[in-house]
Amino acid sequence: MTTGIPGLRGTEHIGFTVPDIEEAHRFFVDIIGCEYLYSLGPFRHDDDDWMLTHLNVDPRTIMKQNRFYRCGYGPNFEIFEYQPVGSAAAEPRNSDIGGHHLAFYVDDLTSAIAHLQSNGVRVLDGPTSSSSHNTGQQWIYFLSPWGMQFELVSYPNGKQYEATSATKLWHPAHPAE
Repeated sequence: MTTGIPGLRGTEHIGFTVPDIEEAHRFFVDIIGCEYLYSLGPFRHDDDDWMLTHLNVDPRTIMKQNRFYRCGYGPNFEIFEYQPVGSAAAEPRNSDIGGHHLAFYVDDLTSAIAHLQSNGVRVLDGPTSSSSHNTGQQWIYFLSPWGMQFELVSYPNGKQYEATSATKLWHPAHPAE
């Protein structure tokens, strides 16, 4: 018996909603260094339940725009700005249901942190050296202008658990073949 989704290859893109797509664009292109690909929208459905049945949002919600970005070797980002019906919820913290963060692998954690700080990005305490199975990794969190949580990670010589795992994460010690 096969477990999991048949034919699964990996994560193709990550989608998330921001309060101001122009601010997010500047952050992802100018600060993070992502490549802007293209935009779609606006989308609205005033006479049916398409938004509810396809996106699980109020049927009268307007998707003002969504933009697509490529960030190095990881999955693409699909970034949305909606005009919701009612008030929008605050960005969840990691400890909240639905809390999340996006992590970027960098070759040089020290220079990446300095870059963020020189651009006025709020960087939290650290970097922190991981232990146990993740020995070899250092990480630090930072926040977008709208409060979304991000992380920088670096493990140039791999992580301890990878010594015995058949599945390897990408990093400079063993790049994709």
